[in-house]
Amino acid sequence: MDFNYEIIGTLAAILTTISFVPQVVKIWKLKSAENVSLSMYLVLFTGLILWLWYGFLIDSFSIKFANTITLVLVSFIIYFKIKYK
Repeated sequence: MDFNYEIIGTLAAILTTISFVPQVVKIWKLKSAENVSLSMYLVLFTGLILWLWYGFLIDSFSIKFANTITLVLVSFIIYFKIKYK
């Protein structure tokens, strides 16, 4: 039996990626990112870029998918943190 491990990776990618949506929505609705750590999200942003690069190096759909979408969400959080400072 040939199991496609990318299925597990894609499911994990979807779950971990959507975990950022409530934070983005909350910041956007409240127009405040006061309790959000900019340094934490900058480190996360850097890590996501490295994961994305790794995903391209090993040609993994789930890694590329998750980190591309999460980069967008984290970029919004960083943008709002700077804008609403």
